[in-house]
Amino acid sequence: MQTSLTRLSLLMIALLSGASALGPAAMQILLPALPVIREDFGVSTGVAQLTLSLSMLSIAVATLVYGPVSDRFGRKPTLMIGSIITLVGSLACFIAPNVLLLILGRVVQAFGGAVGLVVARAIARDVYGPQESAKIISTLVMVMVVIPMLSPALGGELMFLFGWRSVFLIIAAFSLLILTTLYFRLPETLAEPAVFQGLSGMFRTFAVLMQSPVFRGYGFSVAFVSVVFFSFISAAPEIMVSVLHRPATEYGYYFVMIPAGFMAGNYVSRRYGNHLGTFRIIDIGSKISLAGISLTLALQWSGLRHPIFLFLPIAVAIFGGGLTLPNAQAGAINEFPRHAGTASGLTGFLQMGLSSIAAQLVAIIFNGTAYPLLLLMFTASLFSLLSFRLGVGRPVTRAD
Repeated sequence: MQTSLTRLSLLMIALLSGASALGPAAMQILLPALPVIREDFGVSTGVAQLTLSLSMLSIAVATLVYGPVSDRFGRKPTLMIGSIITLVGSLACFIAPNVLLLILGRVVQAFGGAVGLVVARAIARDVYGPQESAKIISTLVMVMVVIPMLSPALGGELMFLFGWRSVFLIIAAFSLLILTTLYFRLPETLAEPAVFQGLSGMFRTFAVLMQSPVFRGYGFSVAFVSVVFFSFISAAPEIMVSVLHRPATEYGYYFVMIPAGFMAGNYVSRRYGNHLGTFRIIDIGSKISLAGISLTLALQWSGLRHPIFLFLPIAVAIFGGGLTLPNAQAGAINEFPRHAGTASGLTGFLQMGLSSIAAQLVAIIFNGTAYPLLLLMFTASLFSLLSFRLGVGRPVTRAD
């Protein structure tokens, strides 16, 4: 590692964590307001839903762009440009006079917010190298997952107090805070810029990465773990009301178990990651996820339909994801050190691309029971383990 920076301050880790969470949080904070937006603009539910689904697609596409750009032009300017785009998109959403411009603003907002997903991980790789970076990425991933999980509750409170447009002012203010702090406090961490050869060169680099079985193993492991998260987040509120016949107000109380499970997994990953090694901790995490989802299916088949029998075993599965996700992401980025940004971007694209498909699929296959969701989650968890095992194989030493 050629950079003179050997450690990130706590402020910088917090900043990068916030930047990682900005895009997903901005995407999900509007969820409680979708029915109100539909009524305000007089559009169908499907049109209002585009404010979410196109945001996910925008994030997926953006992750492909930011990686190569940060590899060529540096981490700091790329992060700053993304923050500016988020700020502009948020303000455009705030003043949007119709649903079409609101959707367009959401696409711009999400495109900018995606920058932290890619560049923060690359910075961690620049500074800490292949071994220690997994610990920092664990923190980034935890914040990136937990804050968006909690953001709909914040969005609901803001909507109740100040109206649904107020959520965009919060995102704009957060973007401005990140931008200002980046400008004054973040050093450049890229030691050796990669040659940028335009779109054709970018896609050639993507092809090189995808030709690596190890990268594919790590990358698809990350993607399918994310499918487990996003499919549950998308379907759980409807299942709570329609299947379990519980009031929507109870959902938030039970849902606390999910981010708690993920945070616990991240803690164990940071605490014991170096001791266990990347391979073992991913393998253990994948098996825990499968076990948690299998237990949930068994409880549903046995007729135990109380929310605790859905959320608690799924929290166990999410605990396993908390072990797997940061280590698999670090593994994917470490496979190509000179293209850490591109590898992070491609991994992010696989995450958000497959997750956006899963989010729509769970709505299509919903049949009035929890089984379609759980079977989809089980399949995704199984694919995560198989992708990792077939792509990465078994290491020759304990410490990867």
